[in-house]
Amino acid sequence: MARLVLDQITREFGDFVATDRISLDIEDGEFLVLLGPSGCGKTTLLRMIAGLLEPTSGSIRIDGEDITALPARKRDLAMVFQSYALYPHLSVAKNLAFPLRVRGMPRTEIAERVRAAAEAVEIHHLLDRKPKELSGGQRQRVAVARALVREPKAFLMDEPLSNLDAKLRTATRRELAALHRKLGATFVYVTHDQIEAMTMATRIALLNRGRIEQYGTPEDLYDAPGSVFAAGFIGSPAMNLLDATLTTTDGKISVFAPGVEAVLWEGATPERDVVLGVRPEHLAVYAGGAPEAVPTAGVALRGTVDLVENLGREQLVHCIVGEERVTVSCGREEDWRPDQLVVLAAPVSHVHLFDRGSGRRLEWRPDPAAQSVADAALAADAAQVGL
Repeated sequence: MARLVLDQITREFGDFVATDRISLDIEDGEFLVLLGPSGCGKTTLLRMIAGLLEPTSGSIRIDGEDITALPARKRDLAMVFQSYALYPHLSVAKNLAFPLRVRGMPRTEIAERVRAAAEAVEIHHLLDRKPKELSGGQRQRVAVARALVREPKAFLMDEPLSNLDAKLRTATRRELAALHRKLGATFVYVTHDQIEAMTMATRIALLNRGRIEQYGTPEDLYDAPGSVFAAGFIGSPAMNLLDATLTTTDGKISVFAPGVEAVLWEGATPERDVVLGVRPEHLAVYAGGAPEAVPTAGVALRGTVDLVENLGREQLVHCIVGEERVTVSCGREEDWRPDQLVVLAAPVSHVHLFDRGSGRRLEWRPDPAAQSVADAALAADAAQVGL
């Protein structure tokens, strides 16, 4: 298997910059997901790794070897396409054997590799069938097995589950994750589906407009989104995001907006425009006027119920706070009704702040040299956004 290093990879199509100076260090055995909306550059990046597109600038290395100018057939990488790209006139066994026959491999070794790959993805009973006789999930497994027989340095997958129905996608996600654990291989996987990314990846590279918006583990992106974009893209339902003003009141850092009160930390900070974020599952909903609804440190949102969605094991309560829509994910114990006055509350530990101008995350970081909490200051994250 292999370690992949991308250094300042840029790809331009005329005046359009598809990927802009992207650098990634993909460790041997990692399951890296390139995640983002349509047009963000993730498939372009994968195709450059595969050798199907040439970077405008930058370099790609596998185990220290520069392969930027190496043709695809010499990179020893296996790609699984969205369309599966199976030969319709060949049986499953012959589809699996094809890349090995092209290499001139002995028949006995071909037969052994085909058998092992088919058993790994549980399609050994389908070897005599042709692609048209298979379901979508079975064709997807054949495409993965055809990549497996080559024993490549890394597997590249371009939205391989997008053609499957919801139930089959869930089952196949589990199978791919289990296969990765079994093989210990390097996977680079492209998807626009954040659930796929969260459930399978060891690390995620979230792309936006050709650049890496955030890079880290699924837990990093969910628990501490680095920007407004990341906060809105990761999570279902998405994080609630409200424009607000950060200020100092009575020696405490507070956030205010129509229908919003948030007392966060002791200290002081210059007034500035921010975006306040709270995930739906971190909000508790109370009948309006309930005294326990307003936390001493945290956020309280006052509004009215607009819509309630029953999802079976839980319900989504959509509320109007000021002019904004806020969603709460909660149990079905309470019966909430449209136009009912409510207070939504969350502790300070679940409050996220972002600079409204740059969109980058803000964090409370007390100065280690400070003699008291009052000397602390609000500091930006690694993006170096000034305060």
